[in-house]
This record gives sequence, structure tokens and C-alpha cells, in this order.
Amino acid sequence: MSSRGFALAPPAKNVVVYRNGDPFFPGRKFVVTHRRFLTFEAFLNEVTKSIHAPLAVRNLYTPRQGHRVAELGDLQDGCQYVAAGFEKFKRLDYLHHGRKELRGTRNSEGTSGWLFFRPFHSCRNTGSSHALGCFYCSVFRNGDLLSPPFPLLLSKSSPLQWDALLATLTEKADLRSGAVNKLCRLDGTQVSGGEELVNGDYYVAVGNEEYKKLPYFELLVPQDSVCRMPWYVD
Repeated sequence: MSSRGFALAPPAKNVVVYRNGDPFFPGRKFVVTHRRFLTFEAFLNEVTKSIHAPLAVRNLYTPRQGHRVAELGDLQDGCQYVAAGFEKFKRLDYLHHGRKELRGTRNSEGTSGWLFFRPFHSCRNTGSSHALGCFYCSVFRNGDLLSPPFPLLLSKSSPLQWDALLATLTEKADLRSGAVNKLCRLDGTQVSGGEELVNGDYYVAVGNEEYKKLPYFELLVPQDSVCRMPWYVD
């Protein structure tokens, strides 16, 4: 058989993609192969879904200089990129997520590109979440009666961007079904926005599957810890 029949496929590339204008998004990892993505547009469509972009992703940029990536072959293994729609590249410190947006920085429309919530680590080691205007929630994993709920501290002083919250829940919950697509109360009703979250309440992170009504609270929350507020979050 001719050696041409054994031509090696291009090696896979591992890249991390951030959301344009979102300094708190932790980035999403992608394995790019020609078998999985035949075109650059197919890859951008997958990025749109995976990072929960509010609008379709149509451009990728390098995170520091903002150079535009024109095609799939331009992606470099082990590198990071910023996903954007048709808006301009927003210069932020994407590689150190969790950094606060600089005070006074606004885009040409006079508003921030995204609405943010401060990550829970901004409220740790304080001795009082209320002193910093933070509030606390506990989140179960849908259908999981083996793992205890994980804590989530949110800041009342910053508007909460729902897609950014779902991305953080996806990272912390690590659901078998994949990304967290919705947050439910213990009775199964869905939370549709940050204004509906209640301080001290319990919620369930759910993926694409249906909500599984189980005795999460009864089985996974020790009774002596119900009234206690944990101030330090790993």
C-alpha cells in the first residue's frame, strides 16, 4: 500500500477561550482537531455554546495584544484566546481572572461590556459577609446524594451577570452531564435571575437533564450546621 494512505492527521491543539470584556470568566478549555471541527465557523459555534455567550461568537483575539485569529490553522497549541461577536476587542487582564474591572473604565456606550458578580474569594476571611455586602447560598448537584452542597458567596454591591454565574457554577459543580444550564430551588422551580436568589437558601445546579427531586437537604446537610455561616470558601 502506498505510504500516502498513512498520512498523519494534524496534531490536536489545546486552547483556552475567554469571553470578551469579562474579567471574571475563568476560561473554557477546548481540544481542537480537524476531525471534530472541519471549519473555523464550526469551532466558533461550539465556543458560542460552551462559554454561554449572549451573542454568536464571530471573532477570536489574542488576550494581550488583541490580534485577530483568521482561521483554524492559526490557533496555537497551549495558547489562550478571547471570543467576541462583532464588537471591538476589550483589553483586560484575561489571564488572571477574578481581577476587578478598573474603576472608571467604560466602553463607548458608557457602560461596561458585561455585568459582573464578584467571585466568592473577595468575601473570604472577613468574619462577616454582611459587612462587605455579601450574601451566601449553598448549591447541590442535580441527582447527586453523595456530595455535600458547595458554598457560593456573592456580592450585593455588583450587578450579577447570570451567564457568568452559570459558568462559575459549571466549574464548581463539575456535573457529569456537563455545563450547568439552570439553577433550581429545592422544590424544582427554576431561578431565572440573580434578583431571585435568597441569602442563606439552598439551590440545585442542573445541566441539560430534568431536575431530579430528591431529599438533598435532609440527607446532605447536618442539622447542627443549618444555622451556621461558613466564612471561608475553598
